[in-house]
Amino acid sequence: MSDRIPLPPLVFAPLLKRIRWGGRKLGNVLGKPIGDESDYAESWEVADQDGNESRVASGRLAGISLPELIATAGESLLGTHVGMNQFPLLIKYLDANDWLSLQVHPNDFLARQYGSRERGKTECWVILQADPGAKICCGLKRGVTTEQLQTGLEVAVSDPSSHLLEDLLHIYPVEAGDCVFVPAGTIHALGPGILLAEIQQQSNLTFRLYDWGKLGSDGQPRPVHIQESLTCTDFARGPVFPVVAQQLCDPEHGFEELVRCEYFVVRRHTSLHPFSLLSDGRFRILMTLAGSGTVDTSTGAEALVQGGTVLLPACCERIRVRPGERLQILEITCP
Repeated sequence: MSDRIPLPPLVFAPLLKRIRWGGRKLGNVLGKPIGDESDYAESWEVADQDGNESRVASGRLAGISLPELIATAGESLLGTHVGMNQFPLLIKYLDANDWLSLQVHPNDFLARQYGSRERGKTECWVILQADPGAKICCGLKRGVTTEQLQTGLEVAVSDPSSHLLEDLLHIYPVEAGDCVFVPAGTIHALGPGILLAEIQQQSNLTFRLYDWGKLGSDGQPRPVHIQESLTCTDFARGPVFPVVAQQLCDPEHGFEELVRCEYFVVRRHTSLHPFSLLSDGRFRILMTLAGSGTVDTSTGAEALVQGGTVLLPACCERIRVRPGERLQILEITCP
């Protein structure tokens, strides 16, 4: 395969993860091919992790992995980001049917202490569905110190009925449409009743502070990483709230910019009418949150279906989105 070969829009087979806090919405709502179990927690849509590498689902490139595409058609795929030896983003859908562990991710500098290829993990969540009263934790209350958090964790383990730990955390309700930006170093957890899209750095490095007394799938408590977590936590950040979207427009439609950071840009488009996306030598990822349609490009077309994800290689030009009904998509790029 030539490095400059025109690549069509790419759809990868989802990598489904069963974890104790999962449910069945990945299948029942988003159409993922789940089994009979009721603990499907994550669908990895675009991934480039050792042992978890996305593979093209169909077409002439069926079965080819994302790392193979980078190695053999890097310029066509990555465009201005050519030269990367790993895809920079990890794209997921999550179904939280119970509280996830209280956790934190390191920044780039701290992550490299755990491996030369490790990255930090800054992420964002876009809420697709939230049951009434569904809550998240994102950040600490302002002024919480290392010593206070450590004491709260110790009390939670010795006396699960105590609310000392929860009183230190920034816990609040969310609703469909909310977007929460979670920089590395932010303590966080998802509560039950939430279905979301997650955009993050290509990292699976997670340190767990507390697991709410829950047991893993083997019936045993899951490991916690108190010292690593405290080292990684940014105690100066304080509480983290949903973002306020920036309202933008082009000659055809209005759209929202939800997040712009050094790792990714996330825009949300909602439309009944066709519209174009910029072709600027960068790859793009489209996640369909609601509705259906097609995306046409200079190198091919692909269906847009709820719960689906399409990677548009950088070589795709003349990108035209054609809704078949009211369509809502996330457009994800790297700056």
